[in-house]
Amino acid sequence: MMLFSVLVIILVGWKVFGSKSAKIQYQTSQVERGTLINTVSASGNISTVGNISILTQATGTIKNVYVKNGDSVVQGQKIAEITLDQNSSQKSTSAYASYLSAKNSLSSVQSSLYSLDSSMWAAQRVFMNDAVARGLLKDDPTYIQENDNWQAAQAKYISQQNVIAQAQASLSNAWITYQQLSSNITAPASGKINNLNIAPGLVIASQTTSSTTSTSLQSLGTITTANIFPQASANLSEVDVTKVKQGQKVMITLDALPDLTFTGKVLVINTNGQTSSNVTTYPVTIEFDSSNEKIYPNMGVNAEIIIDIKTDVLLVPSAVIQTSSGQSTVQILKNGKLSQVSVEIGNSNDTQTEIVSGLNEGDTVVTNIITSATTTSRTGTSISPFSSFGGGGGQMRINR
Repeated sequence: MMLFSVLVIILVGWKVFGSKSAKIQYQTSQVERGTLINTVSASGNISTVGNISILTQATGTIKNVYVKNGDSVVQGQKIAEITLDQNSSQKSTSAYASYLSAKNSLSSVQSSLYSLDSSMWAAQRVFMNDAVARGLLKDDPTYIQENDNWQAAQAKYISQQNVIAQAQASLSNAWITYQQLSSNITAPASGKINNLNIAPGLVIASQTTSSTTSTSLQSLGTITTANIFPQASANLSEVDVTKVKQGQKVMITLDALPDLTFTGKVLVINTNGQTSSNVTTYPVTIEFDSSNEKIYPNMGVNAEIIIDIKTDVLLVPSAVIQTSSGQSTVQILKNGKLSQVSVEIGNSNDTQTEIVSGLNEGDTVVTNIITSATTTSRTGTSISPFSSFGGGGGQMRINR
């Protein structure tokens, strides 16, 4: 009988996969005091940039140019000079004559005012020194006559003031017409010269069409003024227009200048609205508080109109508020324990909500709960598949 000794050494590494345990992490935020700002969003375009056009109706040849782009000028300063052609020379002379006529008319109606003023006070003196001084009754013929004379003289005096205002308007119009046809081009306002498009020798001709030749205003450049700021036109929805009021502050950004934020105010609200494709919008005009030479007409703008500001209020992220059946609650973390508390909320915006009661400054609210499953493992002692015969990892001799 042959004895075979078989030495079986089996080393088996085993892993016991433990149960998966849930690991919970909390993302939190502190209740803090701050300022809650509510806004209404609108988008649109730059409508004006605070530029005033340098206009002329004169035709001819540019003789001299006295300024260049970037120069600062004052209102009335001479910018350029034109050698007028025959047509413009005749029109300019006629316009100057109309201006002188309007000036004389104003002087005449102003002189008449003095006479009417004197007549009014004379009639008033007669009435006071006679009818009133004698104590005449209001239905007395003398009382009625003298009072009517005074009232009539006063009405003529007031009417003459309106005549003077009309004469002043006519004079201003005559001067503007003459300026537009004058050989001297002057600055219409104080500011900085931009977009100047004239040079000595340039011919300025009448604007022509296929059927007629006419003289119209032509722009020779623009002046950026210091006291006229850019304006933007934007559209509001039906829901938002009722919240917006004239004078409210606005935060403005431009697509072309993404790194800059401007401030402004609501200038005009058109409550008539306009409808397109069954959608009604309401145009609003926004005026900037400052200017920038890089702002051009028709650039796209985004506006945040501030409709309400509350200061020194308790604030939490809006996302932590849970509302059910009209009751609002938040989850808080205190001493490592999670609990839910009822709160009374006030105003809110897209990111923050005002807490009226239920929380204190410095409380920790839970913004997110992250639950992750982790696998634990360990390495055991090497054992024999025959461990049931007594002993793990031992030696066994088999005799035959």
